[in-house]
Amino acid sequence: MCGIVGYVGPKQVVPIIIEGLRRLEYRGYDSAGIAVGSPSRPTLEVCRAPGKLHNLEELLASHPLDGTFGIGHTRWATHGRPTEENAHPHRDCTGRIVVVHNGIVENYLALKRELTAQGHKFVTETDTEIIAHLIEQVQKDAEAAGSPIPLEVAVRRAVKRLTGAFALGILSAAEPDKIIAARSGPPVVIGVGEGEAFVASDVPGILHHTRNIYFLADGDMAILTRDGVSLTDFDGNPIERTITRIQWDPIQAEKGGFKHFMLKEIWEQPRAIRDTTLGRVSLDSGKVFLGEMDIPEEELAAATSISIAACGTSWHAALTGKYMIERLARLPVDVDYASEYRYRDPIAGPGSLGLLITQSGETADTLAAQREMKALGSPTVAICNVVGAMVAREARGAIYTHAGPEIGVASTKAFTSQLTALFLLALKLGQLRGKLDAAQSVALIEELSRVPARMEEVLRTTASLCEHLAREFSNARDFLYLGRGIHFPIALEGALKLKEISYIHAEGYPAGEMKHGPNALIDENLPVVVLATCDESDPASRLRYEKTLSNIQEVTARAGRVIAIATEGDTTIGGLVEHVIPVPHSIELLSPLIEIVPLQLLAYYIAVRRGCDVDQPRNLAKSVTVE
Repeated sequence: MCGIVGYVGPKQVVPIIIEGLRRLEYRGYDSAGIAVGSPSRPTLEVCRAPGKLHNLEELLASHPLDGTFGIGHTRWATHGRPTEENAHPHRDCTGRIVVVHNGIVENYLALKRELTAQGHKFVTETDTEIIAHLIEQVQKDAEAAGSPIPLEVAVRRAVKRLTGAFALGILSAAEPDKIIAARSGPPVVIGVGEGEAFVASDVPGILHHTRNIYFLADGDMAILTRDGVSLTDFDGNPIERTITRIQWDPIQAEKGGFKHFMLKEIWEQPRAIRDTTLGRVSLDSGKVFLGEMDIPEEELAAATSISIAACGTSWHAALTGKYMIERLARLPVDVDYASEYRYRDPIAGPGSLGLLITQSGETADTLAAQREMKALGSPTVAICNVVGAMVAREARGAIYTHAGPEIGVASTKAFTSQLTALFLLALKLGQLRGKLDAAQSVALIEELSRVPARMEEVLRTTASLCEHLAREFSNARDFLYLGRGIHFPIALEGALKLKEISYIHAEGYPAGEMKHGPNALIDENLPVVVLATCDESDPASRLRYEKTLSNIQEVTARAGRVIAIATEGDTTIGGLVEHVIPVPHSIELLSPLIEIVPLQLLAYYIAVRRGCDVDQPRNLAKSVTVE
């Protein structure tokens, strides 16, 4: 969740770290700090501030720091209030060791009691501070035994005492021009340059300086110096990791003239879908090519079920994917919140395929679910947006979404790219299982190829309408979103987008369940957004549409105010509801990709009208790397 950026090399370190932390602001944080050292100085200088990064920059402007190695951090509070003393970096008793940390130390209270008994004085409410003191004590013990140890050995011994999740960056004034990084859970990336090295919690923090990246795995440690980077495990054994050359341009992470990253990313969705599809389908043969799969096609075809685990927006994608896979591949699908998967004693095995969906590929709950699936004997496949992320490395196959960096905390283009990847997987499974012939596959791929242009049309034609609706409904206290079948997950996602960024309470509900309770909520003050598109060529879609019209009449009969997402040219629905947002026709299985766009725009414009921080909503983080 938090941001880490560190540097060692010949350049002034402060501008590099501050720039990197700014590029990681999307991860969510409530305080910031930096520690800087120099070979000519026997101490480390630390500067910290609560609140946003500009508060730290103001302090640095009045009290400049200089040095050639250092580390910075933006913290999202888990232990202790967001105050200056609780901000990272944290120090040991001597002030010569500093630590930044993402994650949670679950046994910190026991360690704190032990260290306090040994004479250590703690000055913060955090779990992170104990790590600095623990390293200090390890070095003290070694010196007392007549065998002083370097910082990396002390860190190795210390991390073995920790339980929980951690990504660490550590400096010592006694060993200048050196940074130690370690990972057990939250992500850590190492950048390699000429005579310099970088560490960060995510690629955008250092991408302006190097494209050559190591992705650390759990149990990895990195020692960064001007001479290069060495990698070991926690026992000190050398390990090898392949350098990944990052291909996407850092300019992609800039706003590009849009007011907010979220709006930019909404408009990038047609491109993201094209990139996710590119090279994976043949319009001639109808075949789907998923090149990152290590699972033989025979094994995929023999799967008896699929278990999907995901969180938040990715869980809504999973629910949508269930309809796609069951319809096209005739394979039963279960969908779990990743955070709940381990706790229901799941039934899985070699015949069940595990599918993990995550934008970052580092979501702690999703990784835990993946490990449970593997422990039960299921092969796993990951749908992920970050090449080299942990979930993909631990899977036997990956479908990368190629959406590019998503900076806004509220996911948009990652969601529609996940839906695209799920549709491709459903097609592939349908073909392998003999449920789709070549003609059917070609027709479905042709429909998928039309989606980006239809999305572009939606963006052109509905943005101003959604902005107008935002003026009318931005003061509402509650919203209700309704959908049937494959459209129900889109109702859930539309409600989530609104509550995430505008702080309005919103709920998604199956339209057919209205009479079983939610009708009691409806009055003239409740806006009800109804997904009421129709694929006239599909009898099941026509039946769903007719039932949804009945649900709309239930709402209007009780004075509810309906905003309907309807297919262009629908003359029936206009006479029933107050507001209609028309979208282009699409087949039923691909209509969610079209329908979600106006719901994203509506949430965005309402949040802007309410003066909310659209890109960094309160209390939320982009990458949730603790359980």
